[in-house]
Amino acid sequence: MKYQSLGWSDMKVSRVCLGTMTFGQQNTEEEAHEQLDYAIKKRGVNFLDTAELYPVPTKRETQGLTEKYIGTWLAKNADLREKVYVATKVMGYSKTSHIPSGR
Repeated sequence: MKYQSLGWSDMKVSRVCLGTMTFGQQNTEEEAHEQLDYAIKKRGVNFLDTAELYPVPTKRETQGLTEKYIGTWLAKNADLREKVYVATKVMGYSKTSHIPSGR
C-alpha cells in the first residue's frame, strides 16, 4: 500500500480509502467487520470514510449504523486504533433528514 501526507499534517494515510456507506444497509455488522479486517489487516488501508447520514439511502432505523459498526470493530481491535484514520462529514438539516433540526 502506498501512503501520503494528508494535507500539511504529519498523518500518513493510505492512498486507498475504504468507503463505508453500505455498512448497516447493504452489509451486516459481521460483513462490515470482515471488510474492515481485509482492508486494514491484509491490504494496509488505514483511512476510512464515513458520515453521520450513512448508510445510504438514509432510513431512520439504519441511520448511524456505519459509525456504530466501525466503533465495534475498533473496540475489538484496540491495538489498531492509533493506526486508523476515520474521516467523517456532517450535512446540514434538510426536510428529508432523520437528523433533528437545531443540532
